Amino acid sequence: MTDKPSVIFVCVHNAGRSQMAAGFMTALSGGAVEVRSAGSMPAEQINPVAVQAMAEVGIDITAAQPKVLTPEAVQASDAVITMGCGDVCPIFPGKRYEDWVLEDPAGQGIASVRPIRDEIRGRVEALLADLLGARGA
Repeated sequence: MTDKPSVIFVCVHNAGRSQMAAGFMTALSGGAVEVRSAGSMPAEQINPVAVQAMAEVGIDITAAQPKVLTPEAVQASDAVITMGCGDVCPIFPGKRYEDWVLEDPAGQGIASVRPIRDEIRGRVEALLADLLGARGA
C-alpha cells in the first residue's frame, strides 16, 4: 500500500490537547502520516500555554488554527483519536477509534501543562509505531 496512514485528533476546543497531539505526530512521523485536528466547538485561538509547552520541546504549533470537526475529516482519516469530545464525533464503520482521557490544559499554567504534553507525546509515539507497523513498513 503506497498511501500513507492518516489520523485526526479531536477535542472540544481544538486549542490544546488535539493541537499538541497533531504537532507531535507531524514532527515525529516526518511526513509519514497525514495529520488532522479538529474540535466540536473550536476556540478562537490555540491555547498560548500549549504553544509554550510545545516550544519547550522544539515543536512550533503557532501557525495552527482551531478547526471545526466535520464528518468529511473523520471519514478521510484511518484513525480517530478523541480527547473528551463525548458523543459528537461521527462514527464510521472501519475506522479505528481511541478515546484518550487527558486533563484539559485550558486555564492552566505551564507547570500543569507539561505533564499533559508529555503524556500526549508518549501516546502519539505508541500510535505512530502502531500505524506505521500496521502498514508492513
